[in-house]
Amino acid sequence: MVVTFLSAGPALAACTEAAQPKVNWRRCSMEGQTLTGVDLSGAMLRDATFQRANLGQARLTDADAYRARFVSGTAPGANFDGARLIEADFTRANLTGASFRNADLRNAKMVGAALVRADLTGARLSGTDLSNADLSGARWTDGTHICAESSIGQCN
Repeated sequence: MVVTFLSAGPALAACTEAAQPKVNWRRCSMEGQTLTGVDLSGAMLRDATFQRANLGQARLTDADAYRARFVSGTAPGANFDGARLIEADFTRANLTGASFRNADLRNAKMVGAALVRADLTGARLSGTDLSNADLSGARWTDGTHICAESSIGQCN
């Protein structure tokens, strides 16, 4: 008797796999994890949860984090340059000094987020909810305008 194994599509994410570039953490929960300084560049993070996680100084360049949840997380100095963050939820996240250069943040939720001194140069913000977000000292999407102190919900 010969037994044949057929592939039923792409492999499932290995949520226990170590943080590394291009890791597949799709639909994984990293809730409350300490991931400071990790390199997740080019990672598949679609629908992943990083609620209350610490991603300080983490590198998420070119990551696909479509609909990922970073609610109440902390990511000061994190690098999200070129990341796909469409519909991501950064509600009440600390993103102080984070870089979002050329990131796609369309329809993202950044309600009450701390974006103090963040770099939004070239970021796509169409439909992004910045209600109560602190944009003090942030570099705006045009790359030249710096938001005034006390810029809450919009860049002044």
